[in-house]
Amino acid sequence: MQGQNKAHYILHRKRLRERFRKTSFAGFNEYEALELLLTYAIPRKDVKPLAKELTARFGGFQGVLDAPFSELVKVKGMGENSATFLNLLKACMGLYLKRSLVKKKTISSTMALIDYCMAEMKGLKDEQFRAIFLNARNEMVGDEVIQEGTVDQAVVYPRKVMERALHYKASAMIFVHNHPSGSFNPSKEDIMLTEALKMAAKSLQLKVHDHLIVSRKGYYSFLERGLI
Repeated sequence: MQGQNKAHYILHRKRLRERFRKTSFAGFNEYEALELLLTYAIPRKDVKPLAKELTARFGGFQGVLDAPFSELVKVKGMGENSATFLNLLKACMGLYLKRSLVKKKTISSTMALIDYCMAEMKGLKDEQFRAIFLNARNEMVGDEVIQEGTVDQAVVYPRKVMERALHYKASAMIFVHNHPSGSFNPSKEDIMLTEALKMAAKSLQLKVHDHLIVSRKGYYSFLERGLI
């Protein structure tokens, strides 16, 4: 019986891989996509039940990739190697999107920038404020996390941001922060911070192209709303 079970999951893995090669993830359930990934991290076990457990516990495929290492290893069947593998996968996605932006040289596509920021920030449990620094040709010359905060607030000092802009010899900046609560609408403090940053930038003859707020539910662009 044990040999039959082993043969069953090995054949099942083979079928999953063949489906992926033919159609990518078209027609896959979310747990099946995760199951296929886990076959490379856990080679000698039927991982279908584990994939279903993970997607149920964390609210889907995206939630699993957003889950921190400390939470993943609490799930029965998830070892340190497989948890590291899933965290690594998400980090690779962020690196790919970032390098795609850099390869294009100029930040001409707002959606490409948003895709990168969403991949990097939307699953964070605490607020994070980052600045993307651009030269006169709109080429990215720097990308820094300026401040990390609590679940509802990150303290950002305009002077510190401008110091980093001068360090990169930047001509313009794009600011991005996340809302862990899921809401992507700006708070009164977000609006006040944006105004303070704009004033500080103007005093140094620097441009502020946009301030983006990202969350797991979407994004808010100050530029698109006419606030910059």
